[in-house]
Formats: sequence, C-alpha cells, structure tokens
Amino acid sequence: MIKIKELEKQEIEKVIAFEKELRIQEPDTYFWEPDAVYEEQLRKSFDDQRFNTAVSFIALQDDKVIGRIDASLITSRSDASCCSAYLDWICVLKNKRHHKVAQMLLERLRNECRALGAGMLIALMASNKEAQSFYSSVEGASIHDTGIWISLE
Repeated sequence: MIKIKELEKQEIEKVIAFEKELRIQEPDTYFWEPDAVYEEQLRKSFDDQRFNTAVSFIALQDDKVIGRIDASLITSRSDASCCSAYLDWICVLKNKRHHKVAQMLLERLRNECRALGAGMLIALMASNKEAQSFYSSVEGASIHDTGIWISLE
C-alpha cells in the first residue's frame, strides 16, 4: 500500500535514502549528490521562515520514500493575492513508476494548494518523453510557453 503524507523533519533520512536511490536508478539525470551539506540545509528549512509557503509531500511504501513532490505558494503584491502555486519538483523512483504514484502525489498537492487558496498550479516541464507524457495526461492541465531560468548570481 502506498501512503501520501506531508514531508516532516523526522523523515529527512528516508528522503536522503530516496534521493540516493534516484541517482542509482537514473545516473544520467541527477548531477549533484544528496550529501551532508544538502541534508543540513533540508533540516534547517523546517525552521526557516523563508520556507513558510513550501508545500511538500512524500509517497511511502513499506516505510520507504518512493516519491516526492514539492511546491511553493506564489505570493506577489502585483495582484495582492495568493492565487497560484509553483510545482518545483515531482519525482518517483523509476522502478515504482506506472503505479499511479505521481498522480497520487499531484492530487494531494492540488487539494492542499486549493485549501490554501491557490487556483492555479504552474510548472516547468522537463523535456524528456516520460515527463511530456505524464503532464499531457494530467486532468485540467494545458501546456503553454516554455520556461526561462534567470541567474541571480
């Protein structure tokens, strides 16, 4: 049985194990390691007010993380409301895909974002065939422009 739950600080070790397994299953996809620095940053994020708009869920099977979804509410004074959310990342272990895990994670995220007042979930879409197929199948989704990343460094 697969359980979807909010990511909490006490599950960080399970998340790190998940991220390490991702890199074993897809060595050409992830180009940084979930090292001690990353783990410490993740721990600190739970006490950092900059992450107050973060929304994160994990998928557990047999008490192991097999998927994760992360988003953030978009707040802007341009319309003086919080009406959107940004889907930052959704990932499921390759050997657990095609079991509706991503759909379960996305549905939980959509429900939470709606409860928080968001009416739109915005995402950048990966260009690989599997991601294209997934997003094309999402109910209520429409594919628009491509994204642009602007460095602030």
